[in-house]
Amino acid sequence: MNITGMVHININCRDYARSKAFYEMLGFVEVWKVPATNNSAVNAAVGMQDYQVNGAIMALQNAEPPMLIDLLEWQSPRDNSDPYPNLHRPGLARLALRTSNLQADYEFLVAQGVEVLSEPATVMSSADHGSSFFCFKDPDGTFLELVESF
Repeated sequence: MNITGMVHININCRDYARSKAFYEMLGFVEVWKVPATNNSAVNAAVGMQDYQVNGAIMALQNAEPPMLIDLLEWQSPRDNSDPYPNLHRPGLARLALRTSNLQADYEFLVAQGVEVLSEPATVMSSADHGSSFFCFKDPDGTFLELVESF
């Protein structure tokens, strides 16, 4: 294998405008509008015969290395079912983002009415080092996490 890094994480949503505003609130900006349709080779590469999509690649501002999400509202085919119901289900469970001020971000998200699972918790990796974190959900119920290491 010759893998050298991660390109992006795909997050599907039911309402692109609503989800775009949510991820902008977290610090992401739209950098490339995804074409609504594409050719047969691209269709096959994503396992579809044809599709209509509304979305974009969004970048987290000032992230090093760069962090991209592929935020997509699939219009056709469409699936309005909920994302996975818990964090212990097999598959990709959550997107963890690093923060420099966990408590301020926690208070901000709570004030915005974002669904958070709990107050921040701390996990120690050694006697002197650890991290504090909390999990929350985007408008469709996708789990996200903020982490501050010390």
